[in-house]
Amino acid sequence: MRMMKIVELDNDDSSIKLNQRKTKKMDQDLEETPDKLLDQGVQQDLKTTWRSLFDFTTPRHGVSLLIAVFFSLASGLAMPIMAVFLGRLFNSFTTYGGGGITATKLMKQVTSGLIALVGLGFASWILKGLFFVSWVVFGELQAKNARNKLFGGMLLKDLEWYDMRKNGVSALIPRLNTQIRELQISTSHPLGLAVQYTVTALASLGLAFYESWSVTLVTLSTLPIGAGVLAFLSRRTQPKIYAQSAALGQASKLANNAISNIDTVKYFNGQEFECRQYSTSIKRAARYYLQQAKFNALQIGIIRFLTLSLFVQAFWYGEYLVRNEKSTAGRILTTFWACLLATESIEMMLPQLIVLEKGRAAGATLKATLLQIDRGRRVVTMAGQHAPLYCDGDIEVRNISFAYPARLDHHVLEQANFFFPAGETTFVIGKSGSGKSTLGNLLMRFYPPTVGEILIDGNPIQTIDINWLRNNITLIQQSSILFNESIFKNIAFGRKDYTKVRMGDMKACVQLAMLQETINELPDGLDTVVGTGGSAMSGGQRQRVAIARARLRDTPILILDESTSALDHISRTKVMEAIRAWRRGKTTIIITHDISQIRENDFTYVIQNGKVVQEGFRHTLEKVRDGPFTSTFLNPEVKSSYTGDNQDIEKTLEPCESSLETMTDQRNSHISDDSMDIQIAPRNLRIPEAVFQRASYVPDSMRVSWIRRPSSILQTPFSPLEPSFNRMSLHSVRVDELRRPSSAAVSHPRKKSISLSAVSELGYLETNFKDKQPSFNSPFEVGSTSTQRAKRASNISISPSVRLPSPRSFKIPSRRKRKLTREEKALRILPIRKILATVWPTLPARSRILLVLGFLFAFLHAAATPFFSWIFSRLLATFFSGDSNQALVWSLCILGVAIFDGICSYLWRHLLEYCGQVWVDQLRSEAVKRMLAQPRSWFELDKNILSRLIGCLDQDGEEMRDLVGRFAGYIFVAAAMVVIAIVWSLTVSWKLTLVGLASTPFIYAILTAFTVVSGKWEGRSNDAGDTAGAIFTETFVNIRTVRALTLESYFHKKYTIATEEALKVGLKRSAYSGFFYGFANSGMMFVIALTFYYAAILVTSNEMSVQSVMTVVSLLLFSISGAQGMIAFVPQISISQDTATRLLRLANLSLHASHETSGTIKISTPGEISFRNLTFTYPSRPGIPALSNFTLTIPPHTCTAIVGASGSGKSTLASLLLDMYPISNDNPLGLTFSSRPIHTLHTQTLRSLIAIVPQQTPLFPATISENIAYGLPSSSPLATSANIRAAAVAAGIDEFICSLPRGYSTSVGDGSLGLSGGQIQRLGIARAIVRRPQILILDEATSSLDVESAALIRNSVKGLTSGANGKRSRLTVIIITHSREMMSVAENIVVVERGRCIQMGAYEKLIRSEGPFRRLIQCGEVDDEEWVGC
Repeated sequence: MRMMKIVELDNDDSSIKLNQRKTKKMDQDLEETPDKLLDQGVQQDLKTTWRSLFDFTTPRHGVSLLIAVFFSLASGLAMPIMAVFLGRLFNSFTTYGGGGITATKLMKQVTSGLIALVGLGFASWILKGLFFVSWVVFGELQAKNARNKLFGGMLLKDLEWYDMRKNGVSALIPRLNTQIRELQISTSHPLGLAVQYTVTALASLGLAFYESWSVTLVTLSTLPIGAGVLAFLSRRTQPKIYAQSAALGQASKLANNAISNIDTVKYFNGQEFECRQYSTSIKRAARYYLQQAKFNALQIGIIRFLTLSLFVQAFWYGEYLVRNEKSTAGRILTTFWACLLATESIEMMLPQLIVLEKGRAAGATLKATLLQIDRGRRVVTMAGQHAPLYCDGDIEVRNISFAYPARLDHHVLEQANFFFPAGETTFVIGKSGSGKSTLGNLLMRFYPPTVGEILIDGNPIQTIDINWLRNNITLIQQSSILFNESIFKNIAFGRKDYTKVRMGDMKACVQLAMLQETINELPDGLDTVVGTGGSAMSGGQRQRVAIARARLRDTPILILDESTSALDHISRTKVMEAIRAWRRGKTTIIITHDISQIRENDFTYVIQNGKVVQEGFRHTLEKVRDGPFTSTFLNPEVKSSYTGDNQDIEKTLEPCESSLETMTDQRNSHISDDSMDIQIAPRNLRIPEAVFQRASYVPDSMRVSWIRRPSSILQTPFSPLEPSFNRMSLHSVRVDELRRPSSAAVSHPRKKSISLSAVSELGYLETNFKDKQPSFNSPFEVGSTSTQRAKRASNISISPSVRLPSPRSFKIPSRRKRKLTREEKALRILPIRKILATVWPTLPARSRILLVLGFLFAFLHAAATPFFSWIFSRLLATFFSGDSNQALVWSLCILGVAIFDGICSYLWRHLLEYCGQVWVDQLRSEAVKRMLAQPRSWFELDKNILSRLIGCLDQDGEEMRDLVGRFAGYIFVAAAMVVIAIVWSLTVSWKLTLVGLASTPFIYAILTAFTVVSGKWEGRSNDAGDTAGAIFTETFVNIRTVRALTLESYFHKKYTIATEEALKVGLKRSAYSGFFYGFANSGMMFVIALTFYYAAILVTSNEMSVQSVMTVVSLLLFSISGAQGMIAFVPQISISQDTATRLLRLANLSLHASHETSGTIKISTPGEISFRNLTFTYPSRPGIPALSNFTLTIPPHTCTAIVGASGSGKSTLASLLLDMYPISNDNPLGLTFSSRPIHTLHTQTLRSLIAIVPQQTPLFPATISENIAYGLPSSSPLATSANIRAAAVAAGIDEFICSLPRGYSTSVGDGSLGLSGGQIQRLGIARAIVRRPQILILDEATSSLDVESAALIRNSVKGLTSGANGKRSRLTVIIITHSREMMSVAENIVVVERGRCIQMGAYEKLIRSEGPFRRLIQCGEVDDEEWVGC
């Protein structure tokens, strides 16, 4: 029984807005945009400390952290212990040189010291290997915990939280994945190195104080000043990290929108614009990073200066102590070695500092995101919430008012009242943007109402368990989202126990949605994967899959929100008839603007501007003259004289002052006298005032009564009542007097649980398809109308026992399970030399000069180390020579070297970081440019999924930069050190030098093995992370559908399995790499032992002097120590090597591989369009021709309508006209413009002559004016504000735009103002009209529009085709449509069926004659055997 209840609002508008603003502020106080932090300072909740690295450390991780710290302590002590041994060895040599011991004693002391050194080497091998393993494990655990916490937390957030993300969810998710990766990297090996170096530094200082506290204090006297400078620079680094993250987030958002909307980018030649926008964003991010790099290089330069300069005062003071016999040379040397190790440890830790800084910034941001999630509203099943035993289906909406979070000052619904009785079908109609879809969102509890309440079976919706609610209500929206799974699985998701769905359950669903023919034509049938978001299927096919899913779901309440708008008229009619039969006796709400679906006795609500302005049965509404229903949907008086003539826009349009000036400033364009080519007659375009009045239009007769109908609980679903008894009026009824019949007095034959199906469905299907079904051998023959369809159906054989795998059985693909081909291996990881070989050709001239200078300063830095070693050996000689003047001279020389080396160290690091950033940014820009130049089919490949491409540009680019900015310089310095030291040592003693280098091949082999193993497992780890990231992206980009189908648990389990797999791969990586890491790091000790032993032999045999031995040993020791420092970077180099391979693959894509670059002829007019026996197959669906011997000629300056059933190939024709796919070489004349084959035409020129309005119009994150003028140069006369507004008027969107506070300057797109489907469609129409094309393609351009808006577009098309002053238009219009009204506009109708043209002619002629078109319009059957031909 329908009843409308009036509830007085206790809150006025001001209090409503105040409460909304408070809610909004509460949820925005931790907004994740780092750029806000730069303006206001770091907020309290986002303040970063070093504890931020451990924000995701749980008590269970404490054990692994303690183990990792223990091995850091143990491995960190190895170097100080080695310093003790080296000090004793040097003491033995200096004592022997001074005559203090004999040769025999020297050999004995050296032998015992070397045995201890070898033992230390083996211990270090084990400890450093376990050190690496434990820290990689800890990093993997942090990443897994961060992933799971964010995923679980975001699953609990309501949709308002997603709507309020500044850059949108599609840009947020890649940044979260990048920050998780940064946290993982920083908390693994780099953090371990920092701990190890800290332990080494502290232990070395302890040893130094133990040996000689006075020399230690003198040595470290300058360190406090350096520590203060380092702390100051570190504080300056953090804000730059946040700023860079914000800029990279913006760049990812731009790239994400460009790639996800690649069709639109290509349609409107927006490639250069997108590349320019992206380059600007990454250059902004580069500025912030270079500031970080400058601070870090300055820190290292200062530490380098302090490290070397500390010997100036220390050695002079030490020499004084030895000369006065207050200490021995051995103790002083040990002290020097210990202090040197301490400062070198700090220096080695500084390159890791930037990694740790980014890690703690990432940890703080992720933690702040979780805090934000916890503070806002959450979708939870709280204890005590109501879960009724059954769902009857009564829905009552009382005085609902609602405003979306992005626009709190605008109520989409305002004091609206509805009643949807159980077991009945009710329609809700209204213009685009009137609030229809919002009603569905509120009933699904996606958003809480601002004011008012919603009752389900008398229970307030907010008290009902959320899972119960969504398991009893199904919402099918216009943009039917499918998951990247098979068709079978996508349909099976409709059932709660989706793992138990069998083929028999699928049969009725496929039949009802008329999917059998589509499935039969697919090579894999129901097992066909639909692609990301269902991209492999047409809009109509996606809607049919969604309907089939709803049929399997079979909930007591069904909401259809324009769910058949992409279907042709007959398919829509048949599907709606099937839905009516299926839903007989169940609550069904149909939200639509297509009144042809409404029967005489269907109850209908009419919404305007968020208010219910009329309600009643259709036959009643039609009798009310000049009412909203009749004036808006039956007789819309909307005319347009949009012809394209030059007119002054200011004479015909009322000003929209709030935005036009801004538009002009933004465009920096001018309006010339002849810049406008559009004529608008405002009096004809003005819509009747009554339609747009905010006061509801309700005639007097309807104002005194509320419509009420008896509840269906009083009748069985199979006993339809007469119309006069089914609805009745009840006058002057008070709210408190309206009562539902007592359950004790009324039996409930229709009470059911959620899983109960309608008893009549089998009877309906049998009755309706009995005459049309030739046989029932195949489960997909029902509904076929020809023997050909039955034959195709019989070819499909699927086992009825097929079951959907559960998430627990979901297996993450592993590269281990398949051997890679040689080509794949070559592509998998490029050698370092090939990667670095791309640097020089990529850099501009100025950067090449800086690169040369950077390596020059790196060479000077490398030369300073052996030169310092030589001076150091000379200084050592003063201990047994006793020459104090020489000690002073060599000490001052060390001071000069320290200053020189500190400057060189700063310059080479800063210059190479700059060149590395330029290199990566150039590759990023080139990658975007080349990706956008690829053919459409390239984006359909599995390896080119959106999340992976964005990750390559964002995360991979950041890691790749280190190859030049950090590692190339270190490798070059190490190589230069070794070469210089070897050459120098050879000149002093070639024997000792060759012995020291004897083990080099073996160590090189170990190092190579470590690099290969590390790179291999790093690639596998990245792949596992990509898999988890793809699931993360799919879940939250489609969160609305996930919520509606209550699939949270499925995706949560799937994601958990993916993260567990990533953890397993990480653990294996640590084990395999740890063995080689330990040996590579301890090999130096074996080399030192061998060198000292042979040096002792040479000294005792008088073949070398002690001074020469000290020189060679010092040179080799310092050089080998520097080279060994590179080993610590190998794991990070492997990471950068793998990510560089991924980004270089994109940056090296061929610019000429696409068919779009083959044509060179630039035409000025397209002329006649001709299809000649064209057969076309989509690359992603080989073997399934979309067009088959298609032949058609479209004369210029005509209007042609292409009609046919969904999936017949109509939209394929539009794609080919815009050169989105290549024509087969077998028929080069298959498509021609003015007798020129399309493959010979310059693609961008051709597209500039064509404009298309696709079925789904994407909006870019920009203003409305920029979206309309998308693809037009800012200097173009078509990009003027007047031309933009004229196009908006012609599209019927100008009035809405001017009603916005910022007018045409309002930001739309992801993360900004949300628009209705109809409003977006009208913006798409304006985007096409503003270009003044010579060919206009309307692909279901009015499918999302209400009757009035569609009439306006039809009249605009008429104006475009008829021209001005009776002259014939110079515009060719191609209308792809299911709308009969749009067909009537065309001069010529072309009927397409299964990719073939089967009939052609004028509308009036075809509608009067028997043939495919008439049957398509009247009954929808097009028989393959009855061709008329084209």
